Amino acid sequence: MSKKVTDIIEELVSPILEELQLELVDVEYVKEGKDWFVRVYIDSSVGIDIEQCGTVSERLSEKLDDLDPIPHLYFLEVSSPGAERPLKKPKDFEKAIGKQVYIKMYEPIEGEKQFEGVLTSFVEGLVTITYLVKTRKKVITIPYEKVASARLAVTFH
Repeated sequence: MSKKVTDIIEELVSPILEELQLELVDVEYVKEGKDWFVRVYIDSSVGIDIEQCGTVSERLSEKLDDLDPIPHLYFLEVSSPGAERPLKKPKDFEKAIGKQVYIKMYEPIEGEKQFEGVLTSFVEGLVTITYLVKTRKKVITIPYEKVASARLAVTFH
């Protein structure tokens, strides 16, 4: 198969989400134990409810049955990304400005490979975070291409 399964699923689900005015957050195609899972994470500016997940699941399932891009049995799950939603695309970072984030890098910057703090800006491919070291505020700017993974971080005060 020349296209990745996640790309095919993204192509199939995008028109459904557009029609329902929902946003695609992420698509996963993973094996856990002996089972395969297709996970589609969706969201909107006002959140997601179980009925919306069910509608997307039913409509995507029909398209997957028609195209049959996956050669074995799998479980399809459609859900909200949750409070600690991943930040995958530049627009995700732009939406997260002012929020608490957790970022892991491919390689260390200033001796660290992970940072948690407030995302203060995302400009021209640079992610800027303000974080605490003990009681002192520090600011770090990370090139977007060096970010291995990022997500919103829930903090309890």
